[in-house]
Amino acid sequence: MTAASPRQTGYPGYTVVLPREPETAAEARRLVRVSLSAWGLDGVADSAELVISEFVANAVRHARGTVVRVIVDRPADDRVYLGVVDRAPNDVPQHQDPDAEAADGRGLMMVDALTDRWGYDRLGPATRFWGKRVWAVLVAKADA
Repeated sequence: MTAASPRQTGYPGYTVVLPREPETAAEARRLVRVSLSAWGLDGVADSAELVISEFVANAVRHARGTVVRVIVDRPADDRVYLGVVDRAPNDVPQHQDPDAEAADGRGLMMVDALTDRWGYDRLGPATRFWGKRVWAVLVAKADA
């Protein structure tokens, strides 16, 4: 079930809890695409879909637990916030230096290139969802 919450910016934020499995990336991309379309920010949708796919893939590959939470928010007119919460507080994202023949290990380099900034927060006992939140902020302009 997707939840929409009003924000002080006037834009709703969206969050959904999904199974921690590879197919979840497609559902997360749909949430991103629909949210950005509702906000008139289709121009950043391709980049946002790639970022959320990378975050979900990393959670599926490295986290534990049965679910992840996907967050899509618009904290300002020209900003989009993407987040994925999982239950692995100590398994934090790290840049890799893959060799030219490596099939993977470049995802966070892509995230660097597509976002204004990104990072992670460890979530503690004050939250109902222990683990970490990996997040990114993209700069976006309303479609003309």
